[in-house]
Amino acid sequence: MIDLHTHTSCSDGTDSPRELVNKAIVQGLEILGITDHDTTSGWQEATESLRGSLKLVLGSEISCLTSDGISVHMLGLLFDPNHLEMQQVLEETRDGRLPRMRKMIEKMRAEGMDISIEDVHNAMPSGATMGRPHLADALVAKKIVRSRDEAFIDLLHNESRFYVSHAAPTPVEAISLIKRAGGVAVIAHPFASLRGEILSSESFTDLLQAGLDGIEVDHRDQNSDERELLRGIAKDLNLAITGSSDYHGTGKLNSLAENHTHREQWEKLESLANARRVVSA
Repeated sequence: MIDLHTHTSCSDGTDSPRELVNKAIVQGLEILGITDHDTTSGWQEATESLRGSLKLVLGSEISCLTSDGISVHMLGLLFDPNHLEMQQVLEETRDGRLPRMRKMIEKMRAEGMDISIEDVHNAMPSGATMGRPHLADALVAKKIVRSRDEAFIDLLHNESRFYVSHAAPTPVEAISLIKRAGGVAVIAHPFASLRGEILSSESFTDLLQAGLDGIEVDHRDQNSDERELLRGIAKDLNLAITGSSDYHGTGKLNSLAENHTHREQWEKLESLANARRVVSA
């Protein structure tokens, strides 16, 4: 099994990189992608934890905003970890998360919710990249909601009155950056209607021109019709087709490798990086 999209406690997952690698080994995965939001900070621990036949695909899920304000996530895989421009953009995007969180909290407090930025920090593992899941965990701790899933369904989805966007590259800029860093670019869950606003089919023209390499088709937040439409777009544009779990650990329904990528699609994708960067024990 090949799962190219997972998260650790270095962003908004609950498993440490070591714990995630151990779970992947126990479940018999062949290839595990670690793609924390806007950071590569989990790469070293994951690599040091690797053993047996498991292989690692290291990357990051880059937060993007279209020109009309739609939130898009771009998976950058197999890029050079020492690429200075990439690391600078990731840092700038992380820095934008704090003011965004403050604005969301202000909106909630204005409606009488007893929540603070300190509560969010208390819900975050040390060194994590701040995100909405940490606000969700803080809301659970304050007994405002019962679970992380309930928080997203009721309060934190993209069309919620509490939602605030943040400074981020456009999808085209992110793809171009990933390619300059020698990696491959896969757009994550682009038709995920369960998350709110989604891209249109026409959006892929600009993404393809920028160098898009693949589309994440099989994802739990995309229904069967959306998956089939994306599969057709990927085939028409000769893009790799991936399936992934978007695993975050405890508190989200996603199970490790619940969706996965077929070997021939992975080989097609991996061949497009400018160097062989898959990590083996």
